[in-house]
Amino acid sequence: MTNHELQTLLALDRSTLPEDGRPEFNRLIFSRSPYLLQHSRNPVDWREWGPAAQKEAQERNLPLFVSIGYATCHWCHVMAHESFEDDEVADILNHAFVPVKVDREERPDLDEFCMAACQSLTNSGGWPLNCFLKPNGTPFYALTYLPKEPKRGMPGFLELLENIARVWQHKQEAVERNARSLMEALGQMAAAPVQTTAPDLKELADSAVATLRKIHDPRYHGFGKAPKFPMPPYLLFLLGRDNRIEQELALNTLQAMRQGGIWDQLGGGIHRYSTDQHWLVPHFEKMLYDQALVAYTALKAYALTKENRYLEMADNLLEFVLAELTAPEGGFYCGLDADSEGREGACYVWKKQELEQILGDQAAFFCQYYGVTEQGNFEEPGENVLFQALPAAEEPAVIKAAGQKLLQVRAMRQQPLRDLKILSGWNGLTIAALARGAALTNNRRWLEAARRTAAFISSSLTRADGRLLRSWCGTPSTIPGFLEDYAFLGWGFLELFKAGGDAADLATAEQLCRDALHLFRTEDGRLVTVGNDQEQLPLALSDNHDGVIPSGPAALVMNLVTLAKCTAKPEWEKRTDEVLSSVLPSLVRQPVSGLWLLEAALKRQSQNVT
Repeated sequence: MTNHELQTLLALDRSTLPEDGRPEFNRLIFSRSPYLLQHSRNPVDWREWGPAAQKEAQERNLPLFVSIGYATCHWCHVMAHESFEDDEVADILNHAFVPVKVDREERPDLDEFCMAACQSLTNSGGWPLNCFLKPNGTPFYALTYLPKEPKRGMPGFLELLENIARVWQHKQEAVERNARSLMEALGQMAAAPVQTTAPDLKELADSAVATLRKIHDPRYHGFGKAPKFPMPPYLLFLLGRDNRIEQELALNTLQAMRQGGIWDQLGGGIHRYSTDQHWLVPHFEKMLYDQALVAYTALKAYALTKENRYLEMADNLLEFVLAELTAPEGGFYCGLDADSEGREGACYVWKKQELEQILGDQAAFFCQYYGVTEQGNFEEPGENVLFQALPAAEEPAVIKAAGQKLLQVRAMRQQPLRDLKILSGWNGLTIAALARGAALTNNRRWLEAARRTAAFISSSLTRADGRLLRSWCGTPSTIPGFLEDYAFLGWGFLELFKAGGDAADLATAEQLCRDALHLFRTEDGRLVTVGNDQEQLPLALSDNHDGVIPSGPAALVMNLVTLAKCTAKPEWEKRTDEVLSSVLPSLVRQPVSGLWLLEAALKRQSQNVT
């Protein structure tokens, strides 16, 4: 889908359409989610998740087929083209299942629940995420991308659908057995850990560092081999250590990312991950949370080292957000697609001959600087992803001038789809990065952008009763905010308070944390994704594990630690210690999985010592 096509669908008068959207559309045409609108012309008779879909499955005695993805997801597009736009696949989905499409960015609770099922069954996850559920919402099978027909050792999606339809009709006992064992496994994952004594924080931190050193790539930096993600929680933890060798693991990784193809060397911003070990060939989507958290990490590196290279990184990322992801109404969009012109990366890659035609005498040095060759380094022969083959302390003027010429040419290409959703939580992360940058540099533009976004969320993403909402796309959604929305937005307001000293920002952060504890803390002390005033899934999951972003529970705990320090109120000291005592045991088995929570606990420990 192009940006023009999305804008056309968003502007469409739906009042004249029949309830099922046919013949031109399906029911998804009534959604405001760009991801769901991408599927609104599929022959699959998609529903949105909700009681109506579950009731229909119950009445027709059919399983729910729940397919989860997001608008900027490359493999979601691949499966859509191969299967969901195919009449043969649509026929079996429409007759043997009740098909449901879900935007994971609107419903992280459903995504988390179905992803846990998929990982339990297959030891892997990703998107598109496809889950088969009983009408009551309990899963019995799940998988990620499959081609329509068997290919490269992978089974075919069409054949899988036929098999599951047969099992549902003729082997209900197998379905029940699968569902029961899967829910038992998920229940064990969700249970609060039993820990009678407080874990030793130094031991946990030393164990985490040992793991990070073990998985650190000494040659190309970063962690693991391929694919490689930026992993800000790892980097922030290492930068907070008082050991220079450990700090260098993070600093070298930041430099490697900045020089690699994962960084958009011309237009700014960082892509979602590198498909290889060298940070060279990216998965080209650009997500708002990556820009915010890598910028926040670079700002921490700058504060630590006073080296301008890290400030340049943060500036590059934040200026990209202001230029490309800022909504006219206020707030920041979710991200940019990986694809354009029907394939991944088409907007970003260059052939040497093309550069020579555009740049003339400047081409030779430009190609040398950015590693451009006749052979290329991307999928098609001769196509090049730009990377800094000759990294310099400061970008040469001739390179900067050439880059501006190429950006003008690139702007004439078909641009990747911009996901026009605004999410409360991801905007909170961006407010935090902008405010942190403003505090370090006195950049008023960044502070004003952060304040404008905070005001937008307060006015457009907050109900009259004060309940935070999850998303906005032209109008606010009715989906209440999740734990991460409260935690990340609270983080943003705390950074605003640090940047400007405005007591109103501190008061807002306090209220967000009070509300979060009321809505998301269970009787057994866990912090769960879904509020007690929201639709409850068959199992309340509590995910304390960081991914590329800190977990919602960890972010909330860090906010509580900060409030305890900023306010010195007994209320926050008491609540901080209560919550820490209940969530810290989750780190004992694998400390590296929850470094933001561990960092919060270490900060609280230092407060108590001093």
